[in-house]
Amino acid sequence: MVAKLKRIFIGRPMKSTELAEEKLTKLKALAVLSSDALSSVAYGTEQILIVLMAAGFSALWYSIPISLAVLGLLTVLVLSYRQTIYTYPTGGGAYIVAKENLGTPVGLVAGGSLLVDYILTVAVSSSAGTDAITSAFPELHDDRVLIALLMIAGLTLLNLRGITESASILALPVYLFVFAIFILIIGGTYRILTGSVPAAAPTYGLSVHGIGLFMLLKAFSSGCSALTGVEAVSNAIPNFKAPAEKNAARTLVMMGLILGAMFIGISLMAYYFGIAPDPKETVVSKIAEATFGRGFAYYAIQGVTALILFLAANTAFAAFPLLAFMLAKDKFMPHMFKVRGDRLGFSNGIIVLGIFSAILIILFEGDTENLIPLYAVGVFIPFTLSQAGMMKRWFTKKTAGWVLPFCINTLGMLTTLTITLIFIVTKFSQVWMVFLFLPAVIFIFLKINRHYQDIAQQLKLDIATEKPVVSGSVIVIPVAGITTVVSETIGYAKSLTNNVVAVYVGFDDESVEKMEQRWEEWNPGVRLIVLRSRYRSIIRPLVKFIDTVEWKRAATDHVTIMIPQFIVKKWWHHFLHNQTSLQIRAYLFARRDITIATVPYRLEK
Repeated sequence: MVAKLKRIFIGRPMKSTELAEEKLTKLKALAVLSSDALSSVAYGTEQILIVLMAAGFSALWYSIPISLAVLGLLTVLVLSYRQTIYTYPTGGGAYIVAKENLGTPVGLVAGGSLLVDYILTVAVSSSAGTDAITSAFPELHDDRVLIALLMIAGLTLLNLRGITESASILALPVYLFVFAIFILIIGGTYRILTGSVPAAAPTYGLSVHGIGLFMLLKAFSSGCSALTGVEAVSNAIPNFKAPAEKNAARTLVMMGLILGAMFIGISLMAYYFGIAPDPKETVVSKIAEATFGRGFAYYAIQGVTALILFLAANTAFAAFPLLAFMLAKDKFMPHMFKVRGDRLGFSNGIIVLGIFSAILIILFEGDTENLIPLYAVGVFIPFTLSQAGMMKRWFTKKTAGWVLPFCINTLGMLTTLTITLIFIVTKFSQVWMVFLFLPAVIFIFLKINRHYQDIAQQLKLDIATEKPVVSGSVIVIPVAGITTVVSETIGYAKSLTNNVVAVYVGFDDESVEKMEQRWEEWNPGVRLIVLRSRYRSIIRPLVKFIDTVEWKRAATDHVTIMIPQFIVKKWWHHFLHNQTSLQIRAYLFARRDITIATVPYRLEK
């Protein structure tokens, strides 16, 4: 039943040789890896306006120079990550750059920040997508958490089907969104040029009381949330078709050009239309309504905006499993993240990402504004560390023409560091959890790594000198009666050794006498040890007997508890039996001095 459902929802298993077919072209990669960055134009300008509104409506003109500053930072980041792609073509982005140039601890900070950021990406994208839906249909506002959770579940299932399939599905809505935003910008520009703007824009350049450097920096840092997702291409280079690094670099440049044009266009439209932020309606929704009215064009734009914000989470679903794989390969995350699923994707990473992002949606009640500061801090920390790592690399190696890329990385590092500090200072009440969660993640990384090192040390074998030790064996078979499964277990045990005993635990004299009599009549060639239990416990007398066997056996003998167990045909049959064999196994599993084996007997009815 479960296997059939899995085939329906996930699809047929794919051969390992089909992995090359799962690589992405530039157009598909742009859809998968740029959807997060491109979708941020739906809320990037809005985050700037929310901060500026604290000084009044007339302060909204500051959004234009702030947007230009954000555009300048985008240019620096694109140039910087383009260098990273060619320098580290195996992917990994900030984690690999920081680890190799600044040391493993710094690399773990970058890697941990990126993992947290990807979880937040899914949460922010789904909650922002929900906001777009509830802007068009306000009656759904109270159901935003449920809508966001359904989005995450659908996207998790989509990615479990494989990266190529998800890319094919994503390509259309991503390019529809880009087309819709440019149509909106062109339509809005036409209305501005023809003088049919419905609202007066605040006077540009007007001095506004209450606007200071602190507020401008806060607005700039908030607007930089539009840059989240820029690093995803450099993290996922192995997902590209060959030549991977060249295709990744071109995809990054295409993403930067499209993102920059859309972001500055939305900012200009918001200013000229005099748009003020509203907690119940997005800025893009207001621009679309002012440009086209609440007709087909408006609902089409809102529809594709909601869809792209929902699908923007796919950037994280493409990058998180790959980064988790790299950390697991370095023994900082569980080995399960190295395993590819039926569809050749890192399924465990996809599932874990979906679960954690859903938890965040529930904790923050689907509030985008409260999630974005955490989201931005999570991405600007690796931005800064990646730039610093590349700076050190250029300065240390001093290859031909190193001065220009060194200057680019230095400018990027100083800018992203400044933004990170601004976020921490201005929004500490919203981002303080990062300073608890990130150290906890790094501590877990180090504990996992220590565990794997300890295991490697303990399991290390000198194949030149150490050989298997052959020793005797004592097999103890707990029995509850004389049945087919007991008979097969005894037969199997005797095929391994002649030193076999059966143990029966009785609760009263009548049952003990009956068992002894029947065993003597059956005579399977194995001695029966009968234990009496005054307190109706099977485990306690059995453990005492095992300890007795331990004293009597030779020092080199193995003690094996061989448990007869019948396997029921249907799942609900489990509830009709005591499952004593499972209880015995669970209790004895932690014992260091014995081996536990189960002999299954599968029932046919």
